[in-house]
Amino acid sequence: MLNVIELNAGYENRKIIENLCLSIKKGEIISIIGPNGSGKSTLLSCLTRYIKPMSGNIFLENENIYSKSIKEFSKKVAILSQHHSVTSNVTVRQLVSYGRLPHKKWYERQNEKDYEIIEQAMKYTNVLHYEDKFVNSLSGGEQQRVWIAMTLAQTPDLLLLDEPTTYLDISHQLELMKLIHTINKEKKINIIMVLHDLNQASEYSDKIVLMKNGKIFAYGSPKDVINCENLRNVYNIKCHICENNNKLMITPIDTCK
Repeated sequence: MLNVIELNAGYENRKIIENLCLSIKKGEIISIIGPNGSGKSTLLSCLTRYIKPMSGNIFLENENIYSKSIKEFSKKVAILSQHHSVTSNVTVRQLVSYGRLPHKKWYERQNEKDYEIIEQAMKYTNVLHYEDKFVNSLSGGEQQRVWIAMTLAQTPDLLLLDEPTTYLDISHQLELMKLIHTINKEKKINIIMVLHDLNQASEYSDKIVLMKNGKIFAYGSPKDVINCENLRNVYNIKCHICENNNKLMITPIDTCK
């Protein structure tokens, strides 16, 4: 599905990611975790094409992502950044409809198929009853579901999320993570997301990328990656990890002296 080969990336003359290689299979949810400055956001920025690598290649379904036009790339990949905003007069339906733009030529209007996809996206994310409301009038959790609906209207193969639960209360975080998991399993959309919450990463991910100093420190299933030794080496913390109903529960105890 996605292959990152000998990726070097950074900003201006400062290299942040060094010789990074990563292979992701179709159908997986991948969470990228690591402390601040570890390179996880830079890696996501390369995957989204927000920044161009210094060297190396990123292949999506055996095609270099930089060989595609933005329009063609957007047909395959939907992106939800950490910070997003709309003007005050944009309704929910209007915002969700923007997801169809990559599939239309500049002179084409939306047709019945587009209307059907937009309707389905709003129903799936449970925002259809908000369709005529202004997006800015909704709560943070409601807005996030609207943005997810827009990405679904894009009908992508890959969804990239940058800290999707930031600024949400616990209830809306759980609601959103369950929605993301359902989208992956039912819609068969690959998902790669940057997360800070280790418990969310361990519960909802098929694989976890643990980063340190611009390199992948560990990559594998949550049980393979999240252990006391790895968290001590990467986050400099002591923690307690227990397993309940086949799920890991991570409790930080103290920083390492």
